[in-house]
Formats: sequence, structure tokens, C-alpha cells
Amino acid sequence: MRSLFLVSILLLGFAATVRPADAADVRMFIRHEVADYAAWRKAYNGFDATRRKLGVTGQAVYQSLDNPNDVTVTHDFKTADKAKSFASSPDLKTTMEKAGVKGTPQVWFTTSAAK
Repeated sequence: MRSLFLVSILLLGFAATVRPADAADVRMFIRHEVADYAAWRKAYNGFDATRRKLGVTGQAVYQSLDNPNDVTVTHDFKTADKAKSFASSPDLKTTMEKAGVKGTPQVWFTTSAAK
């Protein structure tokens, strides 16, 4: 009985260190100001199928507490190459322009840090 308990503990420890198959390897952050959040959000939602086709596996949208037109978006990717390809996509650039993005967005890429 004691050995079964120890095996269970070891398996739980192993399971806690294994990343899920759909975990993002690269997260892209984009921060920009938009002319009108509602109009931008409509364009962002309309770009969903293209976003997925370009390799986005997950995303989230955040607004500044002080300025709802100050938007930060995250996009998850399996690889850095897919993230950088997405960032340089002409389709993305055109959509952002039409959506009312002001100025040049701040863009940066991250990966999970070692524990």
C-alpha cells in the first residue's frame, strides 16, 4: 500500500511538470491606441479566421483602466517563426489600419520563463 502511495505521488509530480499539448510556446504582445474601441473590436473579431489561419492558437484583449482606447492584445503561437510571420503579415497591417489603430504599435515577443 505504501509503494502505491509513493508511485501516486511521483506520477502527480510528473504530471505537474508536463506542459499541455496546446500550451503556447511564444506569446506576442501588441499595445496600441485606437480611434474608437467599438469599431476596432468589430474589425478585430472579423479578423478571427485569418488570425487562426496565420497560426494564432490563443488570444486576449485588454483595455487600460484610464483609457478604453489604449488596447493591449496577446496572441499565442507554437513557434517564434509563426509569431514573427503573423506580425509582418500584410493582412494584419491592412486590418489594423482600417480598424483605426493610431501611430506605431508597441510589439514584443516572449516565451515561458524557466521555473
